[in-house]
Amino acid sequence: MTINIDDITEKELAKGIIGRYVHSKNVTIGYVNIDKGAILPIHSHVNEQITQMISGRLQMTIDSVTTILEPNTITIIPSNAVHSAVALTDCVVIDTFYPIREDYK
Repeated sequence: MTINIDDITEKELAKGIIGRYVHSKNVTIGYVNIDKGAILPIHSHVNEQITQMISGRLQMTIDSVTTILEPNTITIIPSNAVHSAVALTDCVVIDTFYPIREDYK
């Protein structure tokens, strides 16, 4: 199966954060555009999350540790880890979740 990202319905996660999600049997993959200054509020979920920076600079805090993600960096967010983010520039990220995000279907 081949899917064009532009054909996927957008989901607004927070103001200035728009994702398009595709689901396999086991994982959810999201193509996410984040506007400069957008804030992803502190939260957690049972899903393990891998975030890959495609473009931009994203300040991410995971379990009280803050780092700056830039292109060609990947961070792994463990299941139930408390995390948040602030976009320092416009950003594009790819998020992979295991197991699938039922709430993103």
